[in-house]
Amino acid sequence: MQTIGRVLKIVSADRNIEFAGAKDLAKQKACEVCGDPMLLSWYIGSTGKGYPNLECGREDKPAWIVYAESRGCDLTIDVNSGAYIFYYLRLP
Repeated sequence: MQTIGRVLKIVSADRNIEFAGAKDLAKQKACEVCGDPMLLSWYIGSTGKGYPNLECGREDKPAWIVYAESRGCDLTIDVNSGAYIFYYLRLP
């Protein structure tokens, strides 16, 4: 999966972590590197589902990547080697 900006990888002790838990871990990690991270989009590796799932007029990239890039994403949090990927904008 494509990463944008600084990439932080998390390995959860829970190899079967669900989305909500992965999202919480990603938020905690993002808060370690910036004061107020804004979650822009995300991707679930096991299902191929991403958010937002919009038509962005690009066929070469998934909508959640285009969305994150167009809003200035500068931080990618990868949980369990692509099981969950979260794209953030670091705010001061």
